Amino acid sequence: MDAASFRPVLLKAWPSATLNALSSERRVQQAGGNGAGTVSASAQIRHAVALPGHLLVILGDGSLLPAPGQFECLYSTANSTQLCRRPLSVAALPDGPSLVHCPAGPSEMAVSLSLSQSPPVTPFQWDQLVYTALLDSRDNSTVVFAKGMNLRPGRLGVPSRYECVFGRDLSKPKLVVTSPVVSAAQETFRCVTPVRIRRYLRMTADGNINRNSDGKPMLVSIRTKGRGSSTLPSIAQPEPLPRYNRHRHTRHRQQKVHSMCVCTMLRNQAQFLREWIMYHSHIGVQRWFIYDNNSDDGIEEVLGSMDPSTYNVTRHLWPWMKSQEAGFAHCALRARESCEWVGFIDIDEFLHFPGNQTLQDVLRNYSSRPRIGELRTACHSFGPSGRTKIPKKGVTTGYTCRLAAPERHKSIVRPDALNPSLINVVHHFHLKEGMKYANVGQGVMLINHYKYQVWEVFKEKFAGRVATYVADWQDEENVGSRDRAPGLGTKPVEPEDWPSRFCEVYDTGLKDFVHKEFTDPQTGSLPW
Repeated sequence: MDAASFRPVLLKAWPSATLNALSSERRVQQAGGNGAGTVSASAQIRHAVALPGHLLVILGDGSLLPAPGQFECLYSTANSTQLCRRPLSVAALPDGPSLVHCPAGPSEMAVSLSLSQSPPVTPFQWDQLVYTALLDSRDNSTVVFAKGMNLRPGRLGVPSRYECVFGRDLSKPKLVVTSPVVSAAQETFRCVTPVRIRRYLRMTADGNINRNSDGKPMLVSIRTKGRGSSTLPSIAQPEPLPRYNRHRHTRHRQQKVHSMCVCTMLRNQAQFLREWIMYHSHIGVQRWFIYDNNSDDGIEEVLGSMDPSTYNVTRHLWPWMKSQEAGFAHCALRARESCEWVGFIDIDEFLHFPGNQTLQDVLRNYSSRPRIGELRTACHSFGPSGRTKIPKKGVTTGYTCRLAAPERHKSIVRPDALNPSLINVVHHFHLKEGMKYANVGQGVMLINHYKYQVWEVFKEKFAGRVATYVADWQDEENVGSRDRAPGLGTKPVEPEDWPSRFCEVYDTGLKDFVHKEFTDPQTGSLPW
């Protein structure tokens, strides 16, 4: 995108019907009571972002939150009137910010929480925002993730059109530090981390200096260069990656902690997690990075029920809508220091080894070939297999009929081999110059993709797709794409013959393996 063509987008005001719907639930004066719960000194609001369909309120690390029914989202107007709504959901992790998902509010209204002492904040618009950033100590760069530059999918942008901007107040040109962008692709920008910024962040992390009295953190943003230059709004505080171990990159390279890891992005898939994690643990996966895209189905309880000494699973809150490619780039960087190989697969995809080789055999074979940076494996797409209800014993034993021809491949990559731009499309990455991919034969390794499950599960795909450059299924766009269900159209209406669709070949290979390896001989039950 040319710098001259970059302009802020003016959003239309919300219709009066929406405002009436909000105000009819409760209308109070700001001078009055907050209407719910006890004020918590720890609930400090950092930012708010207007996402499609709801508002995201981001609180500081360690904020203690009660259940959604015990406090309210407050929407403030210029005349001090407040509109109150119950939150949709909350999410928190011990070592990160807490997130509150509030119903969407009318435009030009600030948002706060009834339990917070923080003043109301004006939400940022999601379509023009720098939303997260990582510090890469390998090359002293900062990787910045941004919405609003509209770079083309799968293509490198022109980095000289942009620069990174660091500072506590990005609106004051004299108080910011700039640096060149060295790569730009999709929503990911990599720029040089200025020495001053590296020194400041290091001293802050060590506790040797305090932030200014105004409490503003260091932020980074992207600015277009040239005539009509503009800086994207930002909430991104550069976060350090796991420390780079230089000894691993000498001639006598040390082995990493994990030979095989998996990264996935999901929303409301808790009921399928145990089977997916237990199965892949059994075949040799050692580490899981789960990017949670606004789940509200009890994923915390499911993961909490799994023994952490057996299953090394990290849940990372990723509230950003339609940003799967950026999330996978983010995950690849986080996994790089500890994982030799990382598979990028979905929760309904299971690695399968139909021959005599194991996952360890495959990885060992290609690990001895240093120019191979990516393993590509075919996917077999399974249909409902005559079922109308979710199989009680899991997807691997419940769905046994599939399409004859394999569909798109998925990948297992060496994070060290990825192109610095971190371009990725449909679960595979661009590689560094000189690195190659290898196609693994279907007789050795493939993926069973339980893509077309019973309608109760499949219809959730119409709620929205996580990939940035894939149209949502209710959109009248790319209706004939291979990414969609053939012949289904754009409406979430179950076809009468849905249970019998996508059934060309009966395939019980993985079902037989699962029964052999997992079935309890006394009870006949499976562990999930």
